[in-house]
Amino acid sequence: MNEISATERAPTAADTAPDDREEGVETIFKAHHATMVRLAVVLGADDAEDIVAEAFYQLYRRWRQLRNPDAAVGFLRSVVVNLTRMRIRHIQVARRHVRRAEPAIEPVQSGESLAVLRDDQRALVEAVRHLPARQREALVLRYWLDLSEREIAKTMDVSVGSVKVHISRGMAALTRKFEDHR
Repeated sequence: MNEISATERAPTAADTAPDDREEGVETIFKAHHATMVRLAVVLGADDAEDIVAEAFYQLYRRWRQLRNPDAAVGFLRSVVVNLTRMRIRHIQVARRHVRRAEPAIEPVQSGESLAVLRDDQRALVEAVRHLPARQREALVLRYWLDLSEREIAKTMDVSVGSVKVHISRGMAALTRKFEDHR
């Protein structure tokens, strides 16, 4: 009597047939791949395609653990944000360990990042890239993906109040930056 019958519990992604996973991930890939690449680029990833590929792999691996396949896009977005954050941290640590005697090497933008950004967006994107990571993430998720504060909090794994603070501080920093250029 302690077991819950299949009709009494909500269906999960694990209840779907194996080929449903392939179809589900393929459908999400077709609809959201370009958006996820752009998200990674705007967040500052130098290898956006690799990050998005890893995110879709994680989605594929965890498909059966999703309670609701509709949550897959949110999961995917969170993975892209987290992988980008981890990649940027890794680059920062690696740069600290480079000998100071070596000449500084300017980072080269990848082909996809150049294709994604139009000329009129480059100044804004460059200013956003210089923001602290959390402010950058909050602004991109809010104004580029048009997510609600609750969705942003879930994606960033912070409170709604923290999201409001990050957005406010990020907007203030961008305002100061562009007022200086006038």
